[in-house]
Amino acid sequence: MNKGIYIATLESNSGKSLISLGLMRTLLGKTQKVGYFRPIIDDVENGQKDNHIDTIISYFKIPLKYNDAFGFTRSEIIQKRNEGKSGEIIDTIIRKYKKLEDEFDIVLVEGSDFSGEPNVFEFDVNVLIAKNLGIPVIIVASGKGKTKEVLFGNLQMVYQAFVNKDVRVLAMVTNKIQLQNMDLALNGMREFLPEDVGVFAIPLLDTLSNPTLKEILKELEGKVLFGEEFMDNQTGNFGVGAMQLRNYLNHLKDESLVITPGDRADIILGALQANVSTNYPRISGIVLTGGLIPEESILKLIDGLSQVVPIISVEEGTFNVTNQIGAIKSNIYADSIQKIETSISTFEKYISFDPLLERMINFEPKGITPRMFQYSLVKRAQQSRKHIVLPEGTDDRILIATSRLIDMDLVDITLLGNEDAIKEKIRVLGISIDLNKVNIIDPASAKNFDDYAQTYYELRKHKNINLDMARDRMNDVSYYGTMMIYKGHADGMVSGAAHTTQHTIIPALQFIKTKPGVSVVSSVFFMCLEDRVSVFGDCAINPNPTAEELAEITISSAESSEAFGIEPKIAMLSYSSGTSGKGEDVDRVRQATEIVKNLRPDLKIEGPIQYDAAVDLSIGKSKLPDSEVAGQASVLIFPDLNTGNNTYKAVQRETGALAIGPMLQGLNKPVNDLSRGCTVDDVFNTVILTAIQAQGI
Repeated sequence: MNKGIYIATLESNSGKSLISLGLMRTLLGKTQKVGYFRPIIDDVENGQKDNHIDTIISYFKIPLKYNDAFGFTRSEIIQKRNEGKSGEIIDTIIRKYKKLEDEFDIVLVEGSDFSGEPNVFEFDVNVLIAKNLGIPVIIVASGKGKTKEVLFGNLQMVYQAFVNKDVRVLAMVTNKIQLQNMDLALNGMREFLPEDVGVFAIPLLDTLSNPTLKEILKELEGKVLFGEEFMDNQTGNFGVGAMQLRNYLNHLKDESLVITPGDRADIILGALQANVSTNYPRISGIVLTGGLIPEESILKLIDGLSQVVPIISVEEGTFNVTNQIGAIKSNIYADSIQKIETSISTFEKYISFDPLLERMINFEPKGITPRMFQYSLVKRAQQSRKHIVLPEGTDDRILIATSRLIDMDLVDITLLGNEDAIKEKIRVLGISIDLNKVNIIDPASAKNFDDYAQTYYELRKHKNINLDMARDRMNDVSYYGTMMIYKGHADGMVSGAAHTTQHTIIPALQFIKTKPGVSVVSSVFFMCLEDRVSVFGDCAINPNPTAEELAEITISSAESSEAFGIEPKIAMLSYSSGTSGKGEDVDRVRQATEIVKNLRPDLKIEGPIQYDAAVDLSIGKSKLPDSEVAGQASVLIFPDLNTGNNTYKAVQRETGALAIGPMLQGLNKPVNDLSRGCTVDDVFNTVILTAIQAQGI
């Protein structure tokens, strides 16, 4: 079940707050626990809070700590980007959002305000965040000051940007529309949007657009002389009182803000009297300019009045003050109760959310993004802590990865090797590893050495292995680590940073052995591409599988895909698509496809199929128009090791994709092989994969 919804816009002052307030009230009418999250907020002064967060949390009494309600400030985002840590931004946002998702029934996510970075960059970030959170979007735009062509052109561009990244658009709202243009706005959106996207229009409301006296006071840095308790008064109009009072009174309008020099006692007193007169409109307040304060007798007279409005004194001259007030963008604050209630009632009047709610809850994102996949791996590893043995205990990459794993408290680790050598390497590398949390074993002096050697002898004596040979084997870190798994002293093993694949796998084949019904040990890579995760198999183990072996590799890969949250849509790759190709290699792929269909009719599979037809929707539909896999394959099975190994490395290097793996399939207990060219990230990710496998997936 989907538990989130993202409110996005392309511009500042779109009226997004109205949608957030109205949507929060609506959701709280459906469920008790609704969370709120802002991935990016504007910088705030020390001791201050983001206004959006403060308003939502305080008004709706959301049980949420302020720091849990946002990901980063704008300056923090810039700093991370400058340090080359853009990936960390998305990782942190996912982690904080997922924490709220665990605590609340639904989470309302409000996008950024476009007050700093260039709009195009900031918009792209919002699309990326929505994609990685895997939640549908409501797009909000302002129609104020825009032509029909500009408004709908922008909206169509925004819609396509989300859809092109496989982000579901749930609804589109045009805000601040002239009342006579409401139908025009609705019809204009419907022209380019599909029927399942809700379209709504909200009229321009002066009560929300005009600033309060409190906002004016803050902007002008003035001081309050009278009426501090009425600072939430909202301005309707403003005008300068520079003419004779008898003429100025004719220019007053409802909720006017009077701007006049501080020595114009006639305008001040006349405006206050007009405010209580039934023959003139009410005024919202008075701004006294030029730093001038009325004389003591005038102040005494005002102080004795039974009804008064806020009177503010400012230093700037009348002309500058008038321009500043005209430029103020009104906001909604936690204590702006009137504005909050107006926003909620307006939302309820113009937006019917109930038909969209079911679609929102039942929404399923297309695929899984790389960042979300990596986050899910960490979370799954934490669910059931496992013990992983790393035989290459003096390798730099192994030790640095161990430091990260221990710091994140993800797994228990045993390092194999000479203890003094390992400690010296840690010192030289300058890394921090709490040795109280790491088990270091030198196989030659281990207390279990004799027992392990005897066990190996019993298991392999039918292969003419004697006890001396068994002892030699147990001096080998790969054999010792594998025996730890066999004896239940560890849950999985990761090796290969300094050893060949054969050296890592042979001990496992000798006494860990394969699962019942499995005859082929194979491998998969989880290829974390820009916007999706694909499963590649087999790219590490089997050089030239037969049709039967290829079918078994396919089924194992599909099961691995499902186990890690990726719906398997299987492409059996070849140099030909469909029935057009001839030759031994393509026939083998065709035969393997048929075997899989017979053994697992529940799987979505297409083969033979070329790589481009498997992953590109337009090409897939042109070559295999009736296929439910073509153009959207998530599991790609290569016909041989030569093709698979070269392809995964080419994709990795040319696209910058992260290749997690190889993860071995088919063994009774998890043993995974690293490439000798592996990075620290490769070690880290493979250990996590192994820990998850050890949970019994």
